[in-house]
Amino acid sequence: MIVPKIDLHAHNVESRMYPCMGNGKLHPPTMEEIRAMYDAVGVERGVQLPLVSPEHHCDVLGNKDAKLLVEKYPETMGWWFCNIDPRWLTHTPDADLSVPMNYYKSLGAKGIGELTANLYIDDPMMQNLFYHAERCELPILFHIGKAGGDDYGIVDDLGLPRLEQSLKKFPNLRFIGHSHKWWSEISGDCTEENRAGNPKGPVVPGGRVVELMRNYPNMYGDLSAGSGENAIMRDPEFGYRFLEEFQDKLYFGLDYCASTNYRNLSRFLDDAVESGKISQKAYNKICRENALQLLEG
Repeated sequence: MIVPKIDLHAHNVESRMYPCMGNGKLHPPTMEEIRAMYDAVGVERGVQLPLVSPEHHCDVLGNKDAKLLVEKYPETMGWWFCNIDPRWLTHTPDADLSVPMNYYKSLGAKGIGELTANLYIDDPMMQNLFYHAERCELPILFHIGKAGGDDYGIVDDLGLPRLEQSLKKFPNLRFIGHSHKWWSEISGDCTEENRAGNPKGPVVPGGRVVELMRNYPNMYGDLSAGSGENAIMRDPEFGYRFLEEFQDKLYFGLDYCASTNYRNLSRFLDDAVESGKISQKAYNKICRENALQLLEG
């Protein structure tokens, strides 16, 4: 049975008057456009994720915008995350980031994300953000990037060793992984050369994403964007096993950054459950129930 999906990863605007994002050429879908895109792939509602860090993004969608869009278009956007840059307030590792976190939480924010500040994961300011997010009981949806001025996202090395240390250090903080440099590590043959793209072919045992999700209760995965669907669809038989094993730790998402985007993951999941490749229980959790548990308890 096909169920309406929840999109955990949305960036939308109210009109074309907003500036571009990313490389200056991407126009996030308007609310009318995203409603039509949702209807085409069986999505009921989405979660607005603001973008507040200077790296790679213009001033497209702030915390206030995300909240107001949810209030104005509740039939399309049901929830919102706030976003916190670790350099806010005092630009030091001892900034009391619980203050803005608790403020946005009091207004209805359900998490923090998409976290894109271009700092190493073990940078003291990033560790301070994790500390306060754990205290405030707000999950973090993060984008893994590379160090340097031409990328965005929190930074880790091949093999994700810094992330693993933070998973140990903050066991009560839910980390939700996203981006090419995260999902490429689903395969044991991930390299510096292919981790920024969508590697093709069979998934090789020993992938760090599998190991981290298997070994740490607080490690989750966001299946959005081309990176998420590629990780699952590049090797379908592996993908079915992965979905089944981690059915409690995966969230359906789209990450439509332009009105011309299209994702194949929704159809892949629908076909998988209808053909018996994955269980109805796993399908329901990934498409809908896990998100509702995260967002509404």
